[in-house]
Formats: sequence, structure tokens, C-alpha cells
Amino acid sequence: MAAQIISGVEIAKTIRAELKEEVAGLKEKNIVPGLVTILVGEDPASQSYVSAKNKTAKELGINSEQITLPVDTTEEDLLALVDKCNKDKKVNGILVQLPLPKHINEAKILYAIDPDKDVDGFHPVNVGKMVLGEQCFLPCTPHGILEMLIRSGIETSGKEVVILGRSNIVGKPMANLMLQKRKAGNATITLCHTRTADTDFHTRRADILIAAVGVPNLVKADQVKDGVVIIDVGVNRIGKTESGKAILAGDVEFESVKEKASFITPVPGGVGPMTITMLMKNTVQAAKQAAGII
Repeated sequence: MAAQIISGVEIAKTIRAELKEEVAGLKEKNIVPGLVTILVGEDPASQSYVSAKNKTAKELGINSEQITLPVDTTEEDLLALVDKCNKDKKVNGILVQLPLPKHINEAKILYAIDPDKDVDGFHPVNVGKMVLGEQCFLPCTPHGILEMLIRSGIETSGKEVVILGRSNIVGKPMANLMLQKRKAGNATITLCHTRTADTDFHTRRADILIAAVGVPNLVKADQVKDGVVIIDVGVNRIGKTESGKAILAGDVEFESVKEKASFITPVPGGVGPMTITMLMKNTVQAAKQAAGII
């Protein structure tokens, strides 16, 4: 029996409807969530991501401003802009789109963002609070995965969760969140990476497998057990259609693995839509915190 598909599109739609209602309620109290996205240069993928974020914000009633800077913008000028946004009371969330040009120190820029406006959840203060299980902005992709598990009714407590990939954006925070005493937590975590001696040994034991390595079709059916829950974070371009549209594949070989899994996320339409949605959720949370109602 083929796996049940976890549709990030549908779950994101539900959460966005909830957020739209919440934003409308905040506006009745004269609280308008505000998001600033800063893009340096003209990277097509970054432009696409920022455009999607602004479009979603506007659909939900969030004030959204995009600031696009030339590729030769200095680090000092970018820091000055971040500082200006930090001081602007109308701005609740600041997002600097990565990657930045090579002459700019990304860590320096991210650390300059006020932690109370760090809606990406990348600032060390928020990372530290996350590790301690305190109230903070959670990184958007791991947060979205938690919501997918919860809203799909997938039990995580006591389960063996194997995560492929140790990035600061997905792998590490995902591992930390799922071991905490919380909803979609209380799991036993194995974090695999490029130096793991026998990855297949771990993946075959997984009750829940989260793949976030950026290698197309890496995980095959013989590497997982029957009934596994698959969360595929990978978005890999493997070609183009005749019309020029990108052909995407996840880190998991979808067609074969779905015959063994109990639940599986597709690519596209799985984790992707959740990331932007959780950014919006963080922005609304930031506005509430600034107004003193959290």
C-alpha cells in the first residue's frame, strides 16, 4: 500500500488562513506586522524567494517592504541599513536574503539583526534559546517540519528519528527540536553526515527519516524499513522541460520509497511551502511581542 502524501501546500494553506485571521484581529488593535526583506545583488533564485515572501506577506495583510541593493554594496552600508531597520518601530521582522556577495561577512550581518526582529531564527541569541527550549523564533524549515508532523497526526515520542545532513539551517536545529520535551519531540535522534561510517544501518532503523543533504534521489527503497515516515527537504534541479521549466527531485527516490513508507512528502509541494509560511508566523509573533501581547 502506497504512502499517504503529506501535502505542504495544503498544510501551509491552513496555517496561512489562521494567520490572516490573526493579522486582521491585530489590525483592529492598531497592530500591523511589518516585514523588511533585504536583497543584495541580482541572483535569480534569491529574487524568486524574496518575491514569493513579499507576495505571501501581502496576502496575509502583513506590511512588506523589499529593499534591493546593488551587488557592490559595502558591508558597512548593509550594516547601516540593518541598524536603521532595527530602530524602526514599524518593522517587526528583518530578513537578509542569503547568500550574500563574497565580500560581505554573512555572520556579521546576521548577528547585527536585533534578535527580537530575527524572524529567520538564525541569530545566536535565538539559537541559544531554542537549544534551551525557551520562547524564541524557530528556524523556518525545521519549524515547518514540526507543523507537518503535528498536523498529520504523526507520533514522534519514543520514535527513532534519523536526520541526514548537519547544516545550521535544517539538520542541527531539527535534531535539537525533536529531542526536546514538546509536541513533535521526545524522539531519539541520530544525525548522519558525510563522515558517518554506515549511513544505511541508521536509515534502516528509522521510524522517521528527514533527508536534507541536497543530493538527488540519494535514499532508495532498500535503505528504509516498511512503514517509515519520510520528510524530504531536498530540492534538486535535475534538468529542464522543453519549455524551460526546472525538473526537481528530492533527496529521496520518491516513486520507489513511497511503496514502503507510511507517510511521505513530495518534491515539489512538500516542505518548501511551509518555510515561507513559518516566516510569516514568526513575523506575526514578533509584532505581538513588540506590542507586549505575548
